[in-house]
Amino acid sequence: MARNYSTKDFFRHMPNVLLARYFAGRAVFGEFDFAAMSETRHDGLFAAWLALPEAQRNTMDAEFHDIFEMSCEKGCHAILDEAKWHLGQDADPNAANGFAEMLAALTSHYARAMVTYLDHNTFWRGARHFYHADTVSHWRKRKNLPHNAASVVTSSILALANRIRTHFHQTEGRGNNCVVEPFRRGDLDYFFAYPEDYSQQSHEWVNGQFDIRPHNPAFEVIFVYSQSEGSLDLNYRGSYKAIEPLQAMFAETILQLPELPPDPKDSRVYDLGPLRQRNFEFTYDLGSGIESVVVKKLRLSSRATRGERISLEADTSQDPQAVYALLDRIQTAMPMAQYSVTQVDLAVSMIVEADRPPKTVNIHITYPNSCSLKYDELGLKLRDMLSASGIEPREPTELATPAAATAHTPTPALALVE
Repeated sequence: MARNYSTKDFFRHMPNVLLARYFAGRAVFGEFDFAAMSETRHDGLFAAWLALPEAQRNTMDAEFHDIFEMSCEKGCHAILDEAKWHLGQDADPNAANGFAEMLAALTSHYARAMVTYLDHNTFWRGARHFYHADTVSHWRKRKNLPHNAASVVTSSILALANRIRTHFHQTEGRGNNCVVEPFRRGDLDYFFAYPEDYSQQSHEWVNGQFDIRPHNPAFEVIFVYSQSEGSLDLNYRGSYKAIEPLQAMFAETILQLPELPPDPKDSRVYDLGPLRQRNFEFTYDLGSGIESVVVKKLRLSSRATRGERISLEADTSQDPQAVYALLDRIQTAMPMAQYSVTQVDLAVSMIVEADRPPKTVNIHITYPNSCSLKYDELGLKLRDMLSASGIEPREPTELATPAAATAHTPTPALALVE
């Protein structure tokens, strides 16, 4: 569920002692008695906050919003990952464990984020980048790269930035400037590129005046390279035509290759055919936190007629089998042998935090190999469930038997018909 920020709620969730430290560092509210203030009621502090000059308040509010975003389990993992790299350079081999134990002893994720921001700010920028990368979707993977070490020397980083800048400037008229920031996370190399986007105008309030102001935002390109796998994941929300050129820029500047190696066709597919059966059972470990998985929607595509599809969607809150009841009614009225399952929506009920009620996670899967799940901790657990259930993408030769492949996998022509 999305978390909504407000300054008043932020004060309520943050321990008073940390609020006092934050404001003391900015020479604000020196006369305010934080020790006497209730941990759950901050009316006096909020009134004093509203009385501050707008420019001063806006600067701190932007920092609060960043701290708020990192005040969650995913943010805490990102902090630990970045701290592990920094403290791994420390002479003390126990430094990383000591930092993790210190965070674990704090009372909440809000406290962990604020302590990191105040006392270990060198970890903050990388952690924020990792957290953001964990929340974005639509990654493109390139496999079969040579297992070269990523070059993170200044000349390589500048070369990548210049190649990205030049490409977008010449092809799209944007990208006049670009900066690339490298980070190490475990055995993965992350590169965050920020080319300059088209100039934009936005409606803004400045010193009490409402106006339209021009500004030059950046857009984002994220590269995640695994030397051990010889693979590159790319996140870019723009024209598909830019994907391969961006991969080539990375290969040539960071991996020091003469050119981008050929990309063998990824023939892995989601095996959605079994989900057509009412009695299909999902497989998952008891310790995964998953309580139930329900099929909310099925899309069937004709193998014979291009663009002909049937979508079945039903309210499963009262009847988990409602989609299949609808399918049964349709099958009595028309032949379904020439239709294959090409899209599925699943609703997974699972425990995410031990002291919280289960949450519903929706998964959207489309043939041949598109899935809405991210590669964060939660997404990996659910991908394990899909894999154990025989749905996660596999090479066609990995299907159980030739008969199973014939029964459950759409014919090769389906991609053209669809």
